[in-house]
Amino acid sequence: MSDSSQIMQIEKEQVSNLSFPKKEVIFSPLERIKRMRDLIRAAKLGNAMKRKVKIFFEDIEGMKFVETTIWATTERNIALKSGVIIPIHRIHAVHE
Repeated sequence: MSDSSQIMQIEKEQVSNLSFPKKEVIFSPLERIKRMRDLIRAAKLGNAMKRKVKIFFEDIEGMKFVETTIWATTERNIALKSGVIIPIHRIHAVHE
């Protein structure tokens, strides 16, 4: 997943135009826990240090990633700047 050369990068402003299916992309309960820990850590880094991360996610068209700051993490979504939301169940990974 860390090789982003084959995955389309988009700008955070484009995320609002995407459609996200309801299906979970990670099936392992342990991997879901790891994803949530990583997202919470990334949100803390974003708020404390304005640090950007790469968020790898899947919409109805396929895999994409965005490099941005995570401002908040809830049970179901992450919030980026300007009210942009990505559903957690569509996120594959987050990398610093």
